[in-house]
Amino acid sequence: MQKVIAILNVIAWAGFWAFGYLALTAGSGNSQQMVIAALLAALGGAVGIWAYFQLVRYCERTGYAAGPNRANRQHLEDEYNEGSL
Repeated sequence: MQKVIAILNVIAWAGFWAFGYLALTAGSGNSQQMVIAALLAALGGAVGIWAYFQLVRYCERTGYAAGPNRANRQHLEDEYNEGSL
């Protein structure tokens, strides 16, 4: 399933860049073309971000990538509890 999401990620980002370019370079007389290209670019960007985050989640879960750095905040709770006594 992850290979399918990776392929979807590549296709979505390619669509984002291709349709984004078409939206930016459309002439001022082609407002309908500009709007459709912008909507398709936004859809490609949204699907690309979703697929990227799914791949990151999978890599962190399987140990392929390091997990996010988390600070140990226990000392803050200890200081707060000592101060309220």
